This record gives sequence, C-alpha cells and structure tokens, in this order.
Amino acid sequence: MAKVHPQLVASCTSSKQEVFTLWMKSLIMSSNGCAVFDSNGRIVFRVDNYSHRCTTQICIMDVTGQVLFTIVKKKFSLFATWEGYRSTTSSKSSKVFKVRKLMGITRILGCFRGYSICKALIKLDEDFLCEYKMENQSSKQSCRIVDAFGGLVAEVKRKITTSGVVLGEDVLTMVVEPHIDHSLIMGLVVVFGLMHHKL
Repeated sequence: MAKVHPQLVASCTSSKQEVFTLWMKSLIMSSNGCAVFDSNGRIVFRVDNYSHRCTTQICIMDVTGQVLFTIVKKKFSLFATWEGYRSTTSSKSSKVFKVRKLMGITRILGCFRGYSICKALIKLDEDFLCEYKMENQSSKQSCRIVDAFGGLVAEVKRKITTSGVVLGEDVLTMVVEPHIDHSLIMGLVVVFGLMHHKL
C-alpha cells in the first residue's frame, strides 16, 4: 500500500482518468467526516464535521485546512436542497451548484428499480449551466454521476484491492473522468453522503 504523504495537492482537472480513495472517517478525533487520497497516497481533500452527523452546513478543505467548498442545506426549501459555494462565502455570486432529489414519476420509477436519484445544476460560468444526475442502487454503497446525455462523469463504489479483496464499507474508490473538476465532484459526493446519512 502507498504511504500517506500529508502535503498540499492542488484541486484541478486532469487530461486522464483519476482514481481516488475515500476513507469515510474524519482525521480529527471525535469528529465526523472523511479523507480523500490520490493514487500516490497523498491527502487531497478532507471533511471534518465537529458538530454532529447530517448537519446543515459542512466544509470541504484541502490538506492545509483551506476551505474549497461550503455546502449548505436550504432550510426552507419544499424539497431537500443543498447548495455548494466556493470558499467560505455563501453569496449568490459564489454559488457553484445546487442538488435536490428528483420528485414525481422519475423518483417513483427510480425507487421501483431500487435506485435513488438526485439532480445537480452546475454553474460553469456566468452564462452557462449544466445538469448532472447522481444515482445509487439502494442495495449497494455506490454513486454514479452522469451528464445530461447519460455520459459517465464520476463513480464511487466499494474499494477492491488488486488481489480482489473487497475492503470495508468505509473505504471507497472515486473514479473521475478526464477534464472534470475534482473538487466539484468531491462536493457532489459529500452532498450525496449527507442526503443518505453517511456523513
């Protein structure tokens, strides 16, 4: 197994597929959260929730503690809605994404197939929004993120070693496709974990 090197790795995109390891445990004692390692064992992201599980606000940080995203649950929304803001501000201009569970016939069909489905609206710039869907099969600890055309953007699933051993439920693999912002995907995965009471 690769050694863990606690040094800063900048959030970015890559021209190739990237594989990360999610350990669904906080690095801080008596805290909830998770830590994310790259393929070389270096810490890339961490989430430390000092209050309690299923909080209404949580931060995604790099290894030095710099806040990359602030995730906020909208308290007075008709449906469960989460918003992601760059850095520590929650101003309208810094909002990058909004996630909510799909309702109506789409949700009913998803539940019938054993799936939970969420929709994420992503603001790429001032004039352009794109839509992702996040789904998981209720019988498995997994999450697939696809674009509006059904193309795979990222996937999270139980980690399997090269010898075929499935690791514990708190050790996951996150695969991010090329040219996708890793910190954005981490933000969406954290929201999905919050919605399903995993963080």
